Amino acid sequence: MNVTVVKPAREPDRKPSVAPGVRLGGMSFVWRPRIVLVTLLLMAAVFLVFCLSIAVGDFPLGLSQVVATLFGGGEQVDQFVIMDLRMPRALAGLVVGIALGMSGAITQSIARNPLASPDILGITGGASAVAVCLVTVSGGATAAVVSSVGLSGAALAGGLGTGLLVYFMAWRRGVDGFRLILIGLSVSAVMEALTTWLLVTADIRDVARAQAWLVGSLDNRSWDEVSVALWGTLALAVVVACVSFQFKPLHFGDDVAAGLGVRYALVRAVLLLCAVLLAGFAVSAAGPVPFVAMVAPQVAIRLTKSPTPPLVASAVVGSLLLIGSDLVARTALPVTLPVGVVTAAIGGPFLIYLLVRANRR
Repeated sequence: MNVTVVKPAREPDRKPSVAPGVRLGGMSFVWRPRIVLVTLLLMAAVFLVFCLSIAVGDFPLGLSQVVATLFGGGEQVDQFVIMDLRMPRALAGLVVGIALGMSGAITQSIARNPLASPDILGITGGASAVAVCLVTVSGGATAAVVSSVGLSGAALAGGLGTGLLVYFMAWRRGVDGFRLILIGLSVSAVMEALTTWLLVTADIRDVARAQAWLVGSLDNRSWDEVSVALWGTLALAVVVACVSFQFKPLHFGDDVAAGLGVRYALVRAVLLLCAVLLAGFAVSAAGPVPFVAMVAPQVAIRLTKSPTPPLVASAVVGSLLLIGSDLVARTALPVTLPVGVVTAAIGGPFLIYLLVRANRR
């Protein structure tokens, strides 16, 4: 009996689909067209809303006048209205949104939880408690104390101290995301109780000023407050950009990161410190604006289809959300409201959506 053995046809080699890379000097980057395209479109939207925010006011301006003045042209009246009166508010919204968006992206990446944000971890609560303490406890010397120390410095110190406290309390041979959120919620509740006690026992005039700051507002921003937040955010963004390349292996677990030679504990600590400082600078410039740090990274994930919160896209979404909310608070409502009221109205339903989605999983 003749048996014929038929060899199966050789299947063509299939190369796994890998995102193309780009090499720049001694550094290589993964090229993801969707993320780049979405980020560029978001930046264009931010510039448009930024110009609209400057154009709207008691002395209305056209977009062409705003753009011309921003690039060094325009009449003298336009330069005064834009650069001296309206630019600090618009620029504060831009910087605070970037800082909150980036801070939220870092904390959610470290905790591996979409609910992790400076609001949940108690960072903004600690900043608020220290700032309210400065306003209320000083009594009759409030103006002198605030002018010498400043609410910005007090809020920054409070946010930094609270963030470090939460991190060290959550440390158990590493930082577990679930434990970090639980401790952050506990510390946030304590700080909120302390803030309430300070407001109850303080003078009514100091309480009114503290309450206006606690809501989160961009009203009456000065160039000094904006410049501190701007340069602090830029410096921290550079640090985050340098460290973020070593942070990506942590998404595969600490064992894989250690096998690749990444000092994961140090990288995680540096990034969390940057997130705390970014939230502190944001709170110092605009008060504790709620939900921006939580919503921005999740919106960026859904727009870019990224598995983890993209830092640049999250920062751009944060600025778009904050500037847009401030524009709505000033123009679309019957009365002018602080921007924190609008962001809370947006973030509350989004938080419920995340909780429902997590429960279904």
